Amino acid sequence: MSHKIVLLPGDGIGPEVVAQAERVLRHVAQQHGLTLDIAEADLGGIAIDRQGAAYPASTQALAREADAILLGAVGGPKWDTLPAAERPERGLLAIRADLDLFANLRPALLYPQLADASSLKAELVAGLDILIVRELTGGIYFGEPRGIRTREDGEREGFNTYIYRESEIERIARLAFTLAEKRGGRLTSVDKANVLEVTQLWREVVSRVAADYTNVDLSHMYVDNAAMQLVRAPKQFDVMVTGNIFGDILSDTAAMLTGSIGMLPSASLNADACGLYEPVHGSAPDIAGQDKANPLATILSVAMMLRYSLNAPEAATAVEQAVSAVLDSGLRTGDIAGTADKVVGTVAMGDAVVAALDAAA
Repeated sequence: MSHKIVLLPGDGIGPEVVAQAERVLRHVAQQHGLTLDIAEADLGGIAIDRQGAAYPASTQALAREADAILLGAVGGPKWDTLPAAERPERGLLAIRADLDLFANLRPALLYPQLADASSLKAELVAGLDILIVRELTGGIYFGEPRGIRTREDGEREGFNTYIYRESEIERIARLAFTLAEKRGGRLTSVDKANVLEVTQLWREVVSRVAADYTNVDLSHMYVDNAAMQLVRAPKQFDVMVTGNIFGDILSDTAAMLTGSIGMLPSASLNADACGLYEPVHGSAPDIAGQDKANPLATILSVAMMLRYSLNAPEAATAVEQAVSAVLDSGLRTGDIAGTADKVVGTVAMGDAVVAALDAAA
């Protein structure tokens, strides 16, 4: 069986980190007998420059046939003067909606080798392993009506609609419960049910779904308290599930607990397990083309791809163990380096992960 993979290198450091992740993907696939059919396409600013749209029809056609997609990053100051609806980031929203990638999985995993890099005390974050499950195609980011209008008194006002249907809540809840079953058996549902009716419905539906997952311990938490608890005692969490806007904020908060956003992967899945995999970090145009970018988040996104879309958990574990072995060796890119570490560039870090895969084979 051949797996169709689409690479979307994107903008800024995206092409550099995707190149190293592709090397790792091809290498581990060969080691584990996986057959890959890999194509490359444009998304974001590069797509605007080449094809006049952030999510062009040629990319859409490939994406719709793919088993999995690996994205680098989109955006940069070059395109900041474009109207909001035409910017590179709209391409990312468009592909999420087009493929119905409703579930965003954001792990916040602290490698023990990097405990001192966190902004929190090491004893608070050592052993940190949180999975945030964010609903990605609904909520206030997609709700209608939305816009900016002028009132009768001449004053302008902006408005957005925060809306969720029961079916949307139920499907993300079921995925979160299923993932919690495979981990520590604890799920925290985050809402603002004391103020917002839409999250009152959220809490009601999640509680109802819980009856089908009696081996998972469900708790509810208001989003403001969840934000506080993430920086007070983050290891209390196992899996967290929440809506689009709360998940956007909390996952970035959790990301910084690990010491570097350059270490964190993500997955966005649809009901058929097709996924868009990408590092959490942005396009970092200030270091693009300088062999300084950390490719490990993109490489770890490949591990998530192997696990969730390609059904190759052994290969996924091999990649994760290779990254850990490289960190054990003291190699670091600049963003995660301490005074005693050996600083290497993007390509050398990719070399090291491939070598670690060979060493473990």
